[in-house]
Amino acid sequence: MTTVDRHGERIARRQVDKFEERRRELAGAALQTLSELGYARTSLREIAQNSSFSHGVLHYYFRDKIDLITYCVRQYKADCVHRYDRIVTDSDTAGELRAGFAAGLAETLVADAAVHRLWYDLRSQALFEESFRADVLEIDATLQDMIWRIVTRYAQLSRAEVLPSPAATYAMLDGAFQQRLLHHVAGDEEAGAHLAQDASSLLGLAVPGGG
Repeated sequence: MTTVDRHGERIARRQVDKFEERRRELAGAALQTLSELGYARTSLREIAQNSSFSHGVLHYYFRDKIDLITYCVRQYKADCVHRYDRIVTDSDTAGELRAGFAAGLAETLVADAAVHRLWYDLRSQALFEESFRADVLEIDATLQDMIWRIVTRYAQLSRAEVLPSPAATYAMLDGAFQQRLLHHVAGDEEAGAHLAQDASSLLGLAVPGGG
């Protein structure tokens, strides 16, 4: 490869990086509007009206509303995965992992309720909108893998076995999270605490004899 070729590759790579950085910036600015209004009631034009960016700029970086929404949710869920992976890494005992996981779920339920509400809205829409079904399934699979890493590590620290399958384990915990989210947005101030209790109990059901 010549020096000219390498120089051209570096320029192209910088352009891609700048484009992606700009997409992240725009998605962050749009997320609040999306989270408040949900999928059905939000358009790119409406997002532009509630941010410092023009409709034309949003349309340049995102094909349409679906592209923007799935990008926003994907970025946030990726951050969630890293957060819980740190809990797995930092926990030396089963009890620490169980407590850290339960507390982390309770915290994000309250602090990031709007984003989680958007995710469940998007996942429901995927039952009808084929255009972003593949993205939703991919995000959902990532979250399932995250939960499975937590549960299998908990079992390893407990010297016990996980009884349900990865899909069943994820369904249990995700169902509890969605139910408590509904209670939280309805004004239940104890929803986070109840979710922490649910998570702890469900870990015990998934890994009988866990610490």
